[in-house]
Amino acid sequence: MKKLFLLFSGAILLSPLALCAQQATTYKGEITDSYCAPMGSHPDPDAKKCTVDCVKMGATYVLYNAADKSVYQLDDQKKPVAFAGKKVSVTGTLDKATKTIHVTEIKAS
Repeated sequence: MKKLFLLFSGAILLSPLALCAQQATTYKGEITDSYCAPMGSHPDPDAKKCTVDCVKMGATYVLYNAADKSVYQLDDQKKPVAFAGKKVSVTGTLDKATKTIHVTEIKAS
C-alpha cells in the first residue's frame, strides 16, 4: 500500500512538468532586426546590410513573418547572424507571453 501511495504521489508531482513541456515548432520568415520588422520592410534595399547595420546600432535579430505580419524575438542572437536578411525556418519553442522563440536551429528556406 505504501508503494502504491508513493507511486501516485510521484505521478501527481510530475504531471505539471509534463503539461509545461513544449514541443519544438518550426516558424518561417525573414531574419531581420527589431527596428525594421514593425515597418515590414527595410529602408535600404540590401536587406542583409540594413539588418546588420541596425543591429550594430542597438536593434536585435528577430524573425519577421510577412504573411501575418508577426514579429518574434529570438533568444539566441548568435545563430541569426549568418542569416541576416534571408528567408529562414527557425525551430524552437515559443514563449507566448513574450513572443520569444527559444531557438534550437535556423535553416535557410
